[in-house]
Formats: sequence, C-alpha cells, structure tokens
Amino acid sequence: MVSSMNISPIKSGTLMPDFSQNSPLVRYALRGLERCWLPEHGCWSHIYHLDGRTSPNESLRRSDVFYTLNVLLGMSRIKEVPGSINLSEIFYRNAIQLTVLPVPKYALGMALWVSAELGFEVPEQVRREVKVLLSDQAGWKVLRAQDLGMLLTGVVAQARRGDKEWARFAAPLYRFLEEQFRTGSGLFFDVPSGLRRRFASFATQIYLSIACYHYGEFAGESSALAMADACVRKLIALQGPNGEWPWFFDAVGGRVLDFYEVYSVHQYGMAPALLEWAERYRVRGARNALIKGFNWVFGENQLRRSMLVPDLGLTIRSQVRKQELTTRVPRVLRSVRNAYVGRESGLIESAGVGLRLECRSYELGWILWSFGQRGDLLELTHNSAFGKFAVPA
Repeated sequence: MVSSMNISPIKSGTLMPDFSQNSPLVRYALRGLERCWLPEHGCWSHIYHLDGRTSPNESLRRSDVFYTLNVLLGMSRIKEVPGSINLSEIFYRNAIQLTVLPVPKYALGMALWVSAELGFEVPEQVRREVKVLLSDQAGWKVLRAQDLGMLLTGVVAQARRGDKEWARFAAPLYRFLEEQFRTGSGLFFDVPSGLRRRFASFATQIYLSIACYHYGEFAGESSALAMADACVRKLIALQGPNGEWPWFFDAVGGRVLDFYEVYSVHQYGMAPALLEWAERYRVRGARNALIKGFNWVFGENQLRRSMLVPDLGLTIRSQVRKQELTTRVPRVLRSVRNAYVGRESGLIESAGVGLRLECRSYELGWILWSFGQRGDLLELTHNSAFGKFAVPA
C-alpha cells in the first residue's frame, strides 16, 4: 500500500478493502502507483523504467512534484482512496516545492486545480506567486498553451469553489486565450506569437479545450464552449485509423504533421478527460472516439500488442519511430517541412515503430481522473485485461 511516508508491498493478486469501491481499471492504476512511490521524497516518480533495470524509479524533482499533483487530481475523483494515502500531507509537502524548484508555469495552475478539487487551501507562498503571475498581463506573452490552459482551469476551479479573489482573473485569461490562441482551423496555437506558434501538440489542444469548457460552463460563455466543441470535432476528424491520437499538428492548416509519438496517456487518460466534456455537450462521435482510442491500448494498434504491463499495474509510455527514441531532431525537421509544403503526415510501416519502455506516474493519475467517476463504460473499466483486479465474490 502507499502511504505519505513509506510503502509496504502488496503480494501480487491480493486486494485490500480500500480498493473495494473502485473499478478494476482504477484499481489497476492504483497498484501501478505503488510501484512509482518514492518514500524518501513523499511523492510519485518522474519515470518508472520498464527495461529490467534493478532500480526502475528515476527521480527528477521538478517533474516528481508536478506529476504528484497530477496524481492527486486523479485521486479527487475516485470513489475510495486507499486509507494509507494521506492526501493533505502529500499535497502540502509537494505544493510548497513549486516556489523552490524550477517548475513550469502550468504546475502552478495544477496546484490551484488540485487544491479546489480536494478542498485544500493553497499554500500562502504559492498563492502569492500565482497572483504575481496573473496580475502581470504583459508577461502573459511568454505563456504556452499548457501554461494558459491549466492556469485558467485552476482559476475557474477555485472560483467555482467560492474563492472570489480568483474569479477576477478568469475573464482576462479567457480573453487572452480567445485573442491569441484561436485559429480558423478549429485547432489552437501553441504560443501567442512567433515561428513556433503554428506547431501545436495534442496536449495543446487538450489543455486549452478543457479550459474553455470549464470557463464556458462557469461563466455562461457560449463562445468558449463553441471553441472547445470545434477543437474536439477537428481532433475526432484527425484521429488515426486504429484510434491513434496524433501528436503534432499544423494549427493553421488543421493538418497532422506527425502522428508519432503515439502516447498511451493520450489514449486512456487525456483524450477521455476532454471527451467526457464533449459527450456532455453532445459533440457527435465523442463517445465512439473515446472507446476507439482506449482500445488502442488493449492491442488494436499498429504493433498489435497491449500497452499494459499487468504484473506491475503500469503502462508502456508510447509507440515511437525506432530511429527517434533518443532524438527529436528528425521529427522537428520533418514537421517544419510538412507544414510549409502543405503535406499531411500518416502512419508509417509497423516495422519502423518501436516502444518507449517507461511509465510516468502522471499517466496513471489521468486514468484516475478520467474514469474514477464513470460507470457507463464497463467494456473499458471492467475489461478482462483488468480481471485480476476485480472485486472478489
């Protein structure tokens, strides 16, 4: 079991009472998080390597902290948190590190979001740093999509909870998003200006669309909901033949510049988080796209293999071009060329595709968030792949 200070292993195949209310999928992710726990730091790890090394957990402190907040976000939605996980202790221990470590701006937005979902107060030093950032609108020009998306989502979550001091930032952040990140293609830009602007990732689309749904629902802003819906429709249209969510886009042309890497977390976590909103707003095809994307993880993919590691409760991070396991340079050059000649990328021959043998704790956190409350997708949450995690009769 996981605790805030240490971890006691559970024998393979056994289940504790704490797990009894959660679906097999959620229990699978919780079991994997046990493997990723770093007792000496009181957080979940940056990487759990799946290549057989004797010490599989790798720590990178600024990443550990953000990933841990992402896991806590997921914990806020599951039906029963294992009793030995001290949510408040883990939250405060890691949140205060945000003002010490060189973390990206989006980590501050995640702290706001998590604290609102769990009902915890934002540490004062974090509160001060976020307010300085949000009060300097001239400085927003350096924000990337993930920064802006998480900050807006966090602000709205705090405002919805009743913290009025955050509500004043919501509308200006949304207007900045609308003016600087909106395109005519339905996709979002990655940055407010510059040559990098049109080269947008799948994560760009997820974080800004989720932020638009949050703000649109909170403020009754129909334009925000319309932008989110348009982005979802475009992503569904660009989804791969096996349910793959492409990684890199030309936001101007609304084209796929490169499918790879295809990340498991997009298939089972981040896309479902967005598509849950899209289902609520009756975007056509959202549910089918979610299911098709998740089935990619079960083996309906190019390599015809499951991306699960059942003995560990973990997942394989991605399918990647074999020659790009250690470098991104070819991908960058290929994407730039495709963008400026108007070419759309597709899948390559399977022989050229390999696996990135690692798992990151935040990926499991997205499973908890996206499926902790869902009881309507039993073909996914109670799939036979998670059979060993079923509640005993």
